[in-house]
Amino acid sequence: STGASEDPSVTLFREYLRIDTVHPKPDYLGLACQKVEEHWTYPPFEAVKDSQGNIYARGAQDMKCVSIQYLEAIRRLKAEGKCFARTIHLTFVPDEEVGGHKGMEMFVQRPEFRALNVGFALDEGLASPSDTFSVFYGEKSPWWIKVKCAGSPGHGSRFISNTAAEKMHKVITSFLAFRESEKQRLKSDSSLTLGDVTSLNLTMLEGGVSFNVVPSEMAASFDIRIPPTVDLKAFEEQVAAWCRGAGDGVTYEFHQKCMDQHVTSTEESDPWWKAFSGVCRDMKLQLKLEIFPAATDSRYIRAAGHPAIGFSPMNCTPVLLHDHNEFLNEQVFLRGIDIYARLLPALASVPPLPAEG
Repeated sequence: STGASEDPSVTLFREYLRIDTVHPKPDYLGLACQKVEEHWTYPPFEAVKDSQGNIYARGAQDMKCVSIQYLEAIRRLKAEGKCFARTIHLTFVPDEEVGGHKGMEMFVQRPEFRALNVGFALDEGLASPSDTFSVFYGEKSPWWIKVKCAGSPGHGSRFISNTAAEKMHKVITSFLAFRESEKQRLKSDSSLTLGDVTSLNLTMLEGGVSFNVVPSEMAASFDIRIPPTVDLKAFEEQVAAWCRGAGDGVTYEFHQKCMDQHVTSTEESDPWWKAFSGVCRDMKLQLKLEIFPAATDSRYIRAAGHPAIGFSPMNCTPVLLHDHNEFLNEQVFLRGIDIYARLLPALASVPPLPAEG
């Protein structure tokens, strides 16, 4: 029940949240798959609103909230008869959760995208547990690296020399030592955020056929997210050095290698940032400028040469995207519509820039 006094925008948000967006009847080759429902206080697609006004649902923070907020803000502006110098386009693009390779990455190459004549883009951000609003002007480059170690096979009862496992041990030690140093750097400097350091995780291990057979090959896969301040060529040389140091027959291959390091200007002299930050100042919103710690579709927009800001107006909210009991408070949601209803006119009224001819 929505309750007689519920704001119509909240009702529409909850209706959208009830659309089941999980893959229908997933078949993972007969393997056990995670059942998230049992970890939720309320079913993840019922959009239950508790007595505090918290709305629980998958997508409440990522990204059904912002989608509806855009639409509701534009509905409001249209009802007021507003008209702007620039066109406001809304894009609902598939496949962002799996990298955007068949979504936004392809779309920015299309004539249909070029025809939009993009000047500036807004994309998703993250919730912020404090009073401040997180604003993302760039993001990390995701690298997925698989390291393969070849070595001598043999019987499990013997001390075989030059084994794949010994080399793998050295590889993992080098990679995880770097991980620890970045973790400590983040921990010891309160001015740094997750977006300022390189995150590295060992996510897959492969190798072996039997308990009593020393394998001739083992492989380890790493998920690495690199800030735009890091020299990518030098970082790859470091990866190559770790592999060389582990012995002969150690190779690495990329399964993802993002090399674009474009960031969007947050200088007051920049007309787009001036419009964005000016609204935030007028509305007394405290901003925290950050590099996004993971990846969003805005990286493809920036790579195509367009400024983009990641912003989800969700302060005083724990970060729960992809988590159990993901929720958004209705007052925070409604405040977000107010914010967009001010931001969109300001951005759509930025006068023509020299670079736009």
